[in-house]
Amino acid sequence: MKILLTGASGFLGTSILEAFKKCGHSVDTLGRSNENGIQADLAKSFEKLYVQYDLVVHAAAKAHMVPKNPEEEKLFYDVNFIGTENLLQSLKFLPKYFIFISSVAVYGLDQGVNIDETTPLRAQDAYGKSKIMAENRIQQWAEQNSVTTTIIRLPLLVGKNPKGNLETMINAIKKGYYFNIGKADVRKSMVLVDDVVNFIPKIMGHGGIYNLTDGYAPTFKELSDTISNHFWNKRVISINYKIIKPLAKIGDLIEKVTKRKMPINSLKLSKITKPLTFNDDKARAVGWNPREVLKNKNLWLN
Repeated sequence: MKILLTGASGFLGTSILEAFKKCGHSVDTLGRSNENGIQADLAKSFEKLYVQYDLVVHAAAKAHMVPKNPEEEKLFYDVNFIGTENLLQSLKFLPKYFIFISSVAVYGLDQGVNIDETTPLRAQDAYGKSKIMAENRIQQWAEQNSVTTTIIRLPLLVGKNPKGNLETMINAIKKGYYFNIGKADVRKSMVLVDDVVNFIPKIMGHGGIYNLTDGYAPTFKELSDTISNHFWNKRVISINYKIIKPLAKIGDLIEKVTKRKMPINSLKLSKITKPLTFNDDKARAVGWNPREVLKNKNLWLN
């Protein structure tokens, strides 16, 4: 196949590119760095692509984070929505298949159990809203042009050299200053990068919107113990919630005064003490067969 891939240098994109090349596909990568075959900034309009692609995989995005100012907030709109619009406009010839890598952040939920694809999209943060806008625009374009389009909504991605919260957790455990809160028994959905990559060829001809998870959703205790045992062969300590709650309030105050991020604040405390899991039955009906993250630590712990 002739494939166009955006976000090829990203956490997921690098694995997608490697898998496509191993299968012998011809892949054009599009992005800002000179490592890409097509060098372009998605947030700005660029010349049309006079290539007939069988498949376009749009994995480029500004990653989820809490913006520090309006300029950072606008970047989500520019990269995730305007970037998507510019990509669609650049395609002189329509591809047969289009896959968009989205996020469960579109649901706008900090807690919930077994959330499926019929759940309303109510994100209020800049990242989630930009992903909703991109999804809506892609679906409109796909319907107008009869392109088979698949939207994949991902939870926490787990793979070699992970980013974001998981990277922070692993580093804290390695350095000995990570602790759980209370029983740490709330569950969070996650999924292996390799499983997402392997699913792309299976799903591209179906179209539709799919949550992808590992189907187990480990607790914080299970996850932290797996990491700790891998490096130190010991369990992570837990601190009583009643002790942490006032510390989170102090964190709020320090952040407000100094504008510096604190290890714990009320928002972080709320997120790590409430469950957030997603239903992937729809994907399983079309061949999704993921592996449990904890049972495959060799795929993500060095």
